[in-house]
Amino acid sequence: MKQSASDEAYWERLYRNPEYVYGTRPNSYLIAQQPRLKPGMRALAIGDGEGRNGVWLACQGLYTTSVDSSPAAVEKSKRLAALNHVSLEHECCDLLRWRWPQSRFDVVAAVYLHLQPEHRAMVHGNIVAGLKPGGLLVLEAFHCTHAGASAAVATTFYSCSLLRSDFHTLSILERSEEIVCLDEGPMHQGSARVVRLLAQKNT
Repeated sequence: MKQSASDEAYWERLYRNPEYVYGTRPNSYLIAQQPRLKPGMRALAIGDGEGRNGVWLACQGLYTTSVDSSPAAVEKSKRLAALNHVSLEHECCDLLRWRWPQSRFDVVAAVYLHLQPEHRAMVHGNIVAGLKPGGLLVLEAFHCTHAGASAAVATTFYSCSLLRSDFHTLSILERSEEIVCLDEGPMHQGSARVVRLLAQKNT
């Protein structure tokens, strides 16, 4: 997404840390979808950061595109892919300016991709357009009532009703708001209120 210079500097400083700050294990909700994934499918991991989810998708035999706006994060994703002996396509870009592929992906993973309200509709609309008929969206994010969030940050968090509105053209397979215990590197630890969505584009 389009970010201010201070936001860009923050993410670059964070991702230049030699440690994988969000860990190298994939998101647990994404792992739960493994029975739905078949080798040869095309997958998109957006806001993929250091690559933990995109690399996992590639390890399942999916042709994967990993997208993030941080050059430092993309370099770490490439290293993680090499360590796992898989290859995937990397795009380092602003999602608001990216030329989104149309009807290309069997799976889109949007894991903790928190968008400013004025950008959310555009990106979510592009997710829908990028899915093939029958394609799946797997989304997990912080709920708008997640504890500890400032008022400004909370506006980038989601609820089931908001996601139902944004993705009303998709068939909802699962939708929930729940408390989970995060163990995803030093930046995602402990109890969190999250929203989860599994949706499918109509054939």
